[in-house]
Amino acid sequence: MATKVADEAFIAIALLHREQPEREDFTISEIVERARKEGLGFPGELRPGVRVHATLHCVANRPPNPGRYRMLYATGDRTRRLLLAGDNVHPERTGKIFPDPEDIPSQYHELIDWAKQRYGQSVPSGGRWLEGILQMRGLGRELWKGEDPDEYVRRLREGWE
Repeated sequence: MATKVADEAFIAIALLHREQPEREDFTISEIVERARKEGLGFPGELRPGVRVHATLHCVANRPPNPGRYRMLYATGDRTRRLLLAGDNVHPERTGKIFPDPEDIPSQYHELIDWAKQRYGQSVPSGGRWLEGILQMRGLGRELWKGEDPDEYVRRLREGWE
């Protein structure tokens, strides 16, 4: 089973956090190197997508482009850590926070459990709880087409004392 690139990036940084608990964050190059060492994509090779996932696609506080994962958090231009439950998330980031166990090799299931316990399973602010509201953006716009907003409000207020 080939592990998804996003899950590969998550596993690499989770391993770094567990191996070096005193560190708050890691450089993108450190994450990429740890993924290469782990060899989840192809034995002895690193898929080129790992770097772009660690840089952008999995980063919760960056606009999606196009990835919507919320696995990592940018602490600086070139540094990342795992997402914490209280972190602010870009409102259009609605993807998964942790890998699904069925998508990763069984030897990493305990690592995912460790990460969930340490970094929190609750939804970060700006996460899924707002997803429904964000999906309503633009809904009903055809009802107001050609209507001047100020004139509409004036009409509503007619007869108010």
